[in-house]
Amino acid sequence: MTQQRQLIANPPPWPGGARCAVAMTFDLDADSILHLAHREEATNLVTTMSMLQYGPRVAMPRILKLFAEFNIKQTFFIPSWVIERYPDAAAAALADGHEIGHHGYLHEHPNELTLEQERYWFQRALDVLEDFTGTRTRGFRAPAYRFSRNTLDLLLEAGLSYDASLFGDDIPYRLSNGSASLIELPSHYAMDDWAHYMVGRDFGYMMPIKAPAHAMDVFRSEFDAAWRHGGLWISVWHPFLSGRLARFEAIGELLDYMHGKGDVWFATLAEITAHIEALIAAGDWTPRTDELPQYPGPLPELAEGP
Repeated sequence: MTQQRQLIANPPPWPGGARCAVAMTFDLDADSILHLAHREEATNLVTTMSMLQYGPRVAMPRILKLFAEFNIKQTFFIPSWVIERYPDAAAAALADGHEIGHHGYLHEHPNELTLEQERYWFQRALDVLEDFTGTRTRGFRAPAYRFSRNTLDLLLEAGLSYDASLFGDDIPYRLSNGSASLIELPSHYAMDDWAHYMVGRDFGYMMPIKAPAHAMDVFRSEFDAAWRHGGLWISVWHPFLSGRLARFEAIGELLDYMHGKGDVWFATLAEITAHIEALIAAGDWTPRTDELPQYPGPLPELAEGP
C-alpha cells in the first residue's frame, strides 16, 4: 500500500482534533456589481438585474435554512450598499448568528483606485457595516479579489484581524506591512462558484455552464485533500448563482458528505482567526509571514535594455 504523502509541511492543529477547518462563505453582491459595471445603463438591464436580485430575495432564505438545519454558523461578505438596499436579507443572517464581513461599499475594486479613493470607500463601507451589526468588524474580502498595494495598510489602520482575499497557501498565514500584521485566510479560484457557473452577457461572461455534479467534483476533491492534509477549506459562493435549485441541492449533499466523513470543524472566518491567534500567542504554532507590498514598484529590469 502506498504511503500517503504529507503535502502541508506545517498544518495548524484544529479544535477537537479535527482533520480540517471548513468555511462555506457567501458573497451577497446582489445588483451592486451591475451598477458598478454599467453606471448609466444598469436600470435598463432588467434581465440581469433580476438574476442578481434572486440572491437576496430568493436564495438567502434557503441558505439560512440549510445552515440552521446543520447548526453551523458561517461568514457572509456583503457590500454595504447591499446592506442598505436589502436590509432584511442581511438582518436575517445576523439574527441567525452568522458573521458579516467587509466587502466594500458598492463592490468597487480597490486596485483600480487611488489611495484616497480606496480609503474613502473602505471607511464608508465600514461605517455602514458596524452601524448595522453593532459590533466591531473582524474581517475583509476584497471585491473580486482586487486587493491593492494599499489595502493591507487600511485593514491594519482600522484594526481588522483577518483578510480573505488572497490565494497564497493552503493554511492560514500572516500578512505584515513591517509595523503590524493580520491573519490571511486563503482560498483559490477553483473554490469559487463564479468559475463554475457564471454566465452573463452584460458582464462579458459567456462560458459553458457546468452541471452541479461537475462543480461538486471539484469542491469535494478539494475538501478531501484538505481533510487528508490538515488544510483550510474556504469556499466562495454567490447566492444568485449557487442558490439556484439544482446547485443548492448539491450544496446540501456536499454538507451531508462532509458531516458523514467526520472530524471537520465548521467555523466562521472570525472563529478561525481567533483560533489561529490563540495558537500563535500560546507558542503552539507559527505561520509563515508575507510582507506587503512585496515590490516597491515596477521591476527596474523591465526598463533596461536597448
